[in-house]
Amino acid sequence: MFSPYLASRHELCRQLLTRLKDRYEYVSILGKHITGRTVRVTTASTFVGETQEKQCGFVVKLYNGSAYSEYSFTDITQGSIDGLEKAIIASADLPEELLEQHADMRCLSDEPLIRDFSRPIGGSPLPVPQLIEKLSALRDKVQSVSGKIVQAIMNYTDYEVSALFLSKNRELKQDYGWCSIMGAAVAREGSTVQNARDVAACNDYEEVFRLMEQKAEQIGRLAEELLRSELIKPGVYDIITAPSITGLIAHEAFGHGVEMDMFVKHRAKARRYVGKPVASPLVTMHDGAAAVVSCVGYFFDDDGVLAQDTVIIKDGILEKGISDAVSAAQLGTAPTGNGRRQDPSRKAYTRMTNTFFAPGSDKLEDMIASVKHGYMLFQTSNGMEDPKNWNIQCVAQYGREIEDGRFTGRTVAPVVMSGYVPDLLMSISMVSDTWEVIGSGHCGKGYKEWVPVSDGGPYLKARCKLG
Repeated sequence: MFSPYLASRHELCRQLLTRLKDRYEYVSILGKHITGRTVRVTTASTFVGETQEKQCGFVVKLYNGSAYSEYSFTDITQGSIDGLEKAIIASADLPEELLEQHADMRCLSDEPLIRDFSRPIGGSPLPVPQLIEKLSALRDKVQSVSGKIVQAIMNYTDYEVSALFLSKNRELKQDYGWCSIMGAAVAREGSTVQNARDVAACNDYEEVFRLMEQKAEQIGRLAEELLRSELIKPGVYDIITAPSITGLIAHEAFGHGVEMDMFVKHRAKARRYVGKPVASPLVTMHDGAAAVVSCVGYFFDDDGVLAQDTVIIKDGILEKGISDAVSAAQLGTAPTGNGRRQDPSRKAYTRMTNTFFAPGSDKLEDMIASVKHGYMLFQTSNGMEDPKNWNIQCVAQYGREIEDGRFTGRTVAPVVMSGYVPDLLMSISMVSDTWEVIGSGHCGKGYKEWVPVSDGGPYLKARCKLG
């Protein structure tokens, strides 16, 4: 359901916009309200609180013919409009020495559009006591797998997002929701400690528990199994990536690298490779809030641009990048609906949404059978990328050894993948016909500006340096 709070401020925002629109070439107002809950049950404790996604506020964006400025505020009332108007005008009155340093800018497009969008979470929200009861049962299921499990965790979160966007010609409203459960286990044997985790995520209050019910025992078993894992011998190997690792590669290899605000700053090598081969002809890669339903399945971004499904790589050729409205205006391209803010008090940057490789036609069993000696890699741990030089480092939680087309039973953990992005993507030789996009993560721009993201894809066979 659309936020009653934003609904009550809609007309007030329209009044403020009316006061500003004749003074500036471009004016928009974004209102954002996110509510939700977090319930965490562990072996030793229970926590109930608000979701980390929570936020409520507004931001005005202005273009005065030469530069953009923004002004954020937490509330608007009938009695505060005069003061807000004066403060916004004052904040946009930039000093001459600053205007001399600004980049050349174009006015943002403001095509007429009035739309309301809605995708609520399915079913009915469970009361907190029932959430605790169901999470405790899942925790106990993990804990009961082995006496070596010293800690079991079930962390539930749900949230509902409402956004209002007004400009001279646009009036957009949206509401959508998401819920997830992260399950984890910590196992110990002597001085060896290992952990395992998995996520269930969807937009249905009850379905998310059914999904985690299917994974709970596996989480405990994996944590116990990893106690016997070994360190991998560094080298270059054939690999098969499970969808979680496929998504990590998509996110790090060509996600950050094609965020076009980095093109503006000449901090991304990809700018020079548009229209050129950067991957195997088997590779097609997407990003977009409209591509799949996930934790970032919004209908329009924080710039008021409708969500899209952007094909970044098609048949190995780098087609285009992703952009927010301002970076697109600077580059003379159309925005792709990737302008996102951590909250209304923060700047909108180009940010990934659902980033994934498209499925192919290979069967997983044939991919495994084709490996003479290598590893199948599972479960994202972390990753980082250098968009300026195309170096990548990704960490998988664990890998399973394959020899002569069969699993040997040997497990290695953790596994660090590294190398030059085009080398890795060019080495992709098989792509499975099954795929999955996992919607439960977060991504920072550098070391800050955290927003929800999802990624994934099919199983990939490639060749990579492991350590």
